[in-house]
Amino acid sequence: MNKTLETLEYPRILEMLADCAQTESARLRAGSLTPSPDIQEVLKRQRYTTDAQRLLNQKGKPPFGNGRAMEDICSRAEKGGILSCQDLLNCADLLKTARGLREYIATDHLFDTSLDEFFMSAVANRHLEDKILQSILSPEMVADEASPALADIRRKIRIENNRVKEVLQKYITNGSYSKYLQEAIVTTRDGRYVIPVKAECKNEVRGLIHDTSSSGATFFIEPMAVVEANNELKSLENKEQREIERILYQLSLEVADIVHVLRLDYDCLAEISFSFACAELSCRMGAGPVKVSGDRTIH
Repeated sequence: MNKTLETLEYPRILEMLADCAQTESARLRAGSLTPSPDIQEVLKRQRYTTDAQRLLNQKGKPPFGNGRAMEDICSRAEKGGILSCQDLLNCADLLKTARGLREYIATDHLFDTSLDEFFMSAVANRHLEDKILQSILSPEMVADEASPALADIRRKIRIENNRVKEVLQKYITNGSYSKYLQEAIVTTRDGRYVIPVKAECKNEVRGLIHDTSSSGATFFIEPMAVVEANNELKSLENKEQREIERILYQLSLEVADIVHVLRLDYDCLAEISFSFACAELSCRMGAGPVKVSGDRTIH
């Protein structure tokens, strides 16, 4: 069998098919596709490809989103794990894609196809989709609007940040202290605001030494005047992190409630995107469906 497929350059066809795929699931499926001995399966697959090609010519490609694999996310959510911002964004993307697939097939529906069942089986959840997208700005950032508590904490952080910087700015601009500085800047060490002091002047600035430069010429000192404010800032940042974890946990619980929907949506997307990859390859090759017989004859 393998020798026959090699002779027919079947692996090259699979590479071409994978190149047409718009989602990860379609690419994986293209790479593992094998000929079927079941005539009904062959005819079904041809119908899917033919109908996808009709839709492609009539309406263009459906929305496929990022098409990321979801099983690991669903499994962790089911076990009560806290999903990351990226995980939650992937969930929202899939829900948005499911909504888009239903809208795609319902809009200007001129003919029925064998793929309609997959389009219409996709389940949207606009409430959770919007909630995630309003709460998560990026893979690294939770929005202030995710909760009133987070917005309040971040407001206080901004106030403390400004207060610390204002105090340290006086050290930079005040002639009594600026002469002790290696550079007229405010920087951070271990999450605390410090100023770079010349090594020979380290005893002229009362404060806590957090670091030294590799050459030993500079000491990074946190002046006593900002220690309390830095402590408050650190406390607020810890509160911020705890609130972010609470928000992610709450969203993860809501995802756990609909993992069956996410799995269904992913399966529908996988089937549709693979069928459209086949249709795209068919267009590129100028190919059409072959007549299949059960008597093992080839013309």
